[in-house]
Amino acid sequence: MRRIDISMPLFPGMPSFPGDPEFTSNRLRSISAGDPYNISGLSFGSHAGTHVDPPVHFIPGGHTTDQLDLEALNGACRVVDVDLRAPSVGPDDVARIPEDCHRVLFRTANSPRWKSSLAFFPDYVGLTPAAADALVERKVRLVGIDSLSIENDTSGHFPVHHTLLGGGTLILEGLLLGAAPAGGYTLECLPLRIRGGDGGPARAALVTP
Repeated sequence: MRRIDISMPLFPGMPSFPGDPEFTSNRLRSISAGDPYNISGLSFGSHAGTHVDPPVHFIPGGHTTDQLDLEALNGACRVVDVDLRAPSVGPDDVARIPEDCHRVLFRTANSPRWKSSLAFFPDYVGLTPAAADALVERKVRLVGIDSLSIENDTSGHFPVHHTLLGGGTLILEGLLLGAAPAGGYTLECLPLRIRGGDGGPARAALVTP
């Protein structure tokens, strides 16, 4: 077995969704300055880098980050390749998921772009509302994608988030899947246990068979 780290590193200047807080790190104690140890103060948004969207992100009264079922976030999963020419993930892509698959990660044209530069790009690939409907109908527990948001919605209504989170499907965003070929894996994902959190930055890895 080996683990493939599919998490985005946190660092000053890292990509962030427009309007989200930027990541900052300030060294508060430094050995080089004569202190006995190093320690830093960190500041970042609840949806920084690789992160889990809990229901409360869009659903009033929904579960918060610390209330998530870790079983939904960990276990057998499938990485599915989406045509690199496709502008979005559609229901046809969902149809290629095995019937017994409860966790799916979509690897799109976003992945090669992240490999060349960790800078935000607004024309990222996301899910269509029809794909979200199909995932909920299939009772998929977790869907992940290689973009900072699972949908590229310009209306401001966020139908994909509402459908998935309202239908019982958790969302994992900000994945780096360039080193994870399509196929079956075991997903390991633990978001920070933020009490009342509307998002959970996470370390995620795929374990090969």
